[in-house]
Amino acid sequence: MLPLLLLGAQLALAADVPAGQIVNEVRCANDSAESYALYLPSTYSPDRAWPVIFAFDPGARGHVPVERYQAAAEHYGYIVAGSNNSRNGSWEVSQRAARAMLGDVGSRFHVDEQRIYLAGMSGGSRVALGLALGSKGIAGVIASSAGFPDSTPRKRVPFPIFGTAGTEDFNLSEMRRMDRALTSPHRLAVFEGGHIWLSSELAMQAVEWMEIQAAKAGTRADVEPIYARRAAAIDSLPAGKERYLALEEMAADFAGLKDVAKFTAQAAELGRDKHVREALKRERDEEAAEQREIDQLLGMEGRLKIPEQRRDALSDLRSEWKRLSTMAGGAADSAERRMARRVLRGLSISAGERSTDSEYLKLVAAYRMPPR
Repeated sequence: MLPLLLLGAQLALAADVPAGQIVNEVRCANDSAESYALYLPSTYSPDRAWPVIFAFDPGARGHVPVERYQAAAEHYGYIVAGSNNSRNGSWEVSQRAARAMLGDVGSRFHVDEQRIYLAGMSGGSRVALGLALGSKGIAGVIASSAGFPDSTPRKRVPFPIFGTAGTEDFNLSEMRRMDRALTSPHRLAVFEGGHIWLSSELAMQAVEWMEIQAAKAGTRADVEPIYARRAAAIDSLPAGKERYLALEEMAADFAGLKDVAKFTAQAAELGRDKHVREALKRERDEEAAEQREIDQLLGMEGRLKIPEQRRDALSDLRSEWKRLSTMAGGAADSAERRMARRVLRGLSISAGERSTDSEYLKLVAAYRMPPR
């Protein structure tokens, strides 16, 4: 369990940390081997408590999430800290980095202990969710491009989750499964792109959503501007799947804070529309087809270990990887092209962990998609 060292920490504001600009390296006072990137809002003052986002990058690039969250942090008054030590690999290394960062921020600045948020991307997202599952009092997690540490969806967790994934992200299916399984407060935003950190614009949406959750928890008062902006945005959407989903999200997000009866009624009416139902079904069918493709390739890989089947399996794998590569290289964007790119990227990344067949690994290297 991760101890929240911020609790009861004595405030000792570091005068050498400027507000209103990103500082790429702040060394932890109690462990100089640990450091983090930091953004303090330009209006920061120790006279009141401030919410904090602690972020984890898969490659220990603390400045990257801090840059993405900077605009939202400035607008809504958050401190943002990104570990320069946590990275894909050792869970112990990430735990140590988290303890050091949380403790140091808590000792330097006036932190709102009821509004501690965790964020991460890819392996860093698994770190953030793993820490939240093992801690008490986490106000929310913003999970980009990966879910729980064991990749197993949960039905309920004691903290809200805002998930993000790109249309060509090889973990998109996992994020959708997590979104469908959760019954506790959650949201999934899918954007045009690959396996990357969320954009600054999407980070603003994620923080706004956390502001709504804070209002529901009684730790924030005014969400009227967010409500008005979201309602106006829905009015500009044409009838269809996107409007239906926006109406459902509006009703769920502001239930208990505002009268959402009209959004609920409009969502119910639009949900009966034939084209909306077909669009939702098509999305589920595409996801199922992607999983079948992955299962088929993994089954072929398994045959490589059987001497009498290896040659045929290698031939089948070569044909399938070539077919997917052709689909992935198509000139026109399509659901099939995106699926092929997700499958190629996802399976090629971990191919060396699943197989030691040198000839097959050469095949994978020849057809793998370049990182996006």
